[in-house]
Amino acid sequence: MQTSFSEYEYGSKKRQTRRDRFLAEIEAMTPWGELVAAIERHYPKGGGRGRPPIGLERMLRMYIAQNCFGLSDEGIEDAIYDSQAIRRFVGIDLGRESAPDATTLLKFRRLLEDKQLTETIFTTINAHLAAKGLFLRRGTVVDATIIEAPPSTKNAKGDRDPEMHQTKKGNAWHFGMKAHIGVDAQSGLVHTVVGTAANVADVTRAQDLLHGDEEDVFADAGYQGVAKREENIGVPVNWHVAMRPGKRRALAGHGWAQKLEWIEQIKASIRAKVEHPFHVVKNLFRHRKARYRGLAKNTAQLHTLFAMANLMLARRLVWNSDTRGASAV
Repeated sequence: MQTSFSEYEYGSKKRQTRRDRFLAEIEAMTPWGELVAAIERHYPKGGGRGRPPIGLERMLRMYIAQNCFGLSDEGIEDAIYDSQAIRRFVGIDLGRESAPDATTLLKFRRLLEDKQLTETIFTTINAHLAAKGLFLRRGTVVDATIIEAPPSTKNAKGDRDPEMHQTKKGNAWHFGMKAHIGVDAQSGLVHTVVGTAANVADVTRAQDLLHGDEEDVFADAGYQGVAKREENIGVPVNWHVAMRPGKRRALAGHGWAQKLEWIEQIKASIRAKVEHPFHVVKNLFRHRKARYRGLAKNTAQLHTLFAMANLMLARRLVWNSDTRGASAV
């Protein structure tokens, strides 16, 4: 296929932008063939009198770009027209064709939600990374973060999202949902995602975040008493839960306080891995507020976001192994 003038001009530029490098990392790490194969049987084949469906990989690329840049359906459509880097990533040449519109992307997203295909995206990417040896499965770190939801009542029913709830963290109140995740204690990659309303206590969902093969589970002080909960009695894991700050201060004067502090610091260094995927989703992908109404749609999006976060984190793991002389993934 002949290259258009704009493609040639873009390809010959000497300096790569941050967006170019970001998309190049996603391009290199994403197992496109495996994802297409996993979704393909659910995607419309066409064959009727209407317009044939847009290629699955192109729609998947548009959907992933949307999530990685924190854009709305209309926002990613506009971005394709505005950014040559995003056009190239999605596979659009405006000299020959128009970009898929926001309505087409909306229908694709609803297909993913209705068929639970964002979970398929998550499990397919994790299986790809596991095959590369990046999941060791002997330890899990559990934690949760609040995703704010719009508190506005300017809608047809005049109320806030009934599936979102209010919770207090520190001295501040938050309205929205929680993303609970289970993370591999060695690699920091997410293996389990659960979405709940914000008022659900972290400790009540700890069992749901285990994959079943771990020997040790690490958690912050919000999970105190987790081993005594009915659903966790008899579960063959060692729970390593952080001591509450007040109790640590009260014990500071004892002779063995230095050893206790050392143990707490080791536990904290392992728990710190759970913050990395939260950082990627909230800061790199700009997902700090729930975009849709209802827990199901937002939890579906979280599966895609954490799947892509795993790829970004895995890229660093691979780079670090390469610099130490290990074989590349």
